Amino acid sequence: MNAELIVLLVVVVTALGFDFTNGFHDTGNAMATSIATGALKPKVAVALSASLNLVGAFLSVEVAATVAKGVVNLGNVGGQALLTIVFAGLVGGIIWNLATWLLGIPSSSSHALFGGLIGAAIASLGMSGVAWSGVLSKVVIPAVLAPVVAGLVAAAGTWLIYRITSNVGEETKDKGFRLGQIGSASLVSLAHGTNDAQKTMGVIFLALVAHGTISADADMPFWVKLTCALAIAAGTYLGGWRVIRTLGKGLVEIAAPQGMAAEASSAAIILTSSHLGLPLSTTHVATGSIMGTGLGRKGAEVRWGVAGRMAVAWLITLPSAAIVGALCWGLANIVGGLPGVLVVFAVLIALAGWMYLRSRKEPIDPSNVNAEWDGGLVPAEVPGPDARVTTDVKA
Repeated sequence: MNAELIVLLVVVVTALGFDFTNGFHDTGNAMATSIATGALKPKVAVALSASLNLVGAFLSVEVAATVAKGVVNLGNVGGQALLTIVFAGLVGGIIWNLATWLLGIPSSSSHALFGGLIGAAIASLGMSGVAWSGVLSKVVIPAVLAPVVAGLVAAAGTWLIYRITSNVGEETKDKGFRLGQIGSASLVSLAHGTNDAQKTMGVIFLALVAHGTISADADMPFWVKLTCALAIAAGTYLGGWRVIRTLGKGLVEIAAPQGMAAEASSAAIILTSSHLGLPLSTTHVATGSIMGTGLGRKGAEVRWGVAGRMAVAWLITLPSAAIVGALCWGLANIVGGLPGVLVVFAVLIALAGWMYLRSRKEPIDPSNVNAEWDGGLVPAEVPGPDARVTTDVKA
């Protein structure tokens, strides 16, 4: 087995690792509101989301094509040099995903990936290594518009829902909309699979082109679709409870009608972007929708401090991941060849292990994900596994 083939295998494994982190980091986009309102039990919610992410991954490859051909200028590089760029970009994306998950910040996995690739490409090839027109039109502009549009749609939907059901009792209203949430949350999970799983497919496709296994005009191999679908589904089933808690309890006190409005608007926007081949940040869409429901319901509480911290994370995600991607490429390049790639891979494993162990000191899991928000990610008193979890929502 030659060195370039080993590098390709490392890149594929790392890409699937990113897909896995994408899954558990973004579970909250679909299921946070359903868990917060009690429409679904936490473990049932993540199992349902995982299943639908798996199905959604097979429905489209438009986003994958954008990622494979719209970020790095393929005409400027090839072979192991391109494989190293892709690998360094993936490591940058994974490290940022894990860091924000540890802090419970629902940042964009998509922008972490794009940032890592952009940083590695610039470090290797200079500014000409990036397809800037594609990045601007299909990454930056959608990133600015997505949360705004999602927020407006969700706010309008929430206002209409409460107006139409103004004569319905609160208890009856919440019960009915909790049932509706199951359908709308399922649609978001399906939409997430059509968008986010495609990004990893695009990266693996890019690596296969670099290795010469397939041509740039080839169809997406079935095994790439299958492995990416399984990886994102497995990550989703694991459940990113830290991010779920922030979205479900930390941003807005959500009632069932709001949850349904947020999920319906998110699903519509994500499915539209997938059809158009836009690698949209599902995190931006879901967060914008949840914010919009707070604005659309009279008297609802929006925690602007939490929203502000999330906005800062959004702004620095792409450049931060780019810096990490560039540093990883630099380290791999200094060591050189296959040993350089293996050294960076070892660094990734070490950092991932440290962050996991750090998270166990203040665990968030199904037993306390719905505990009342007191200003911090971790509840002051973590209930035991047999404790009753409160899912009542403030009026």
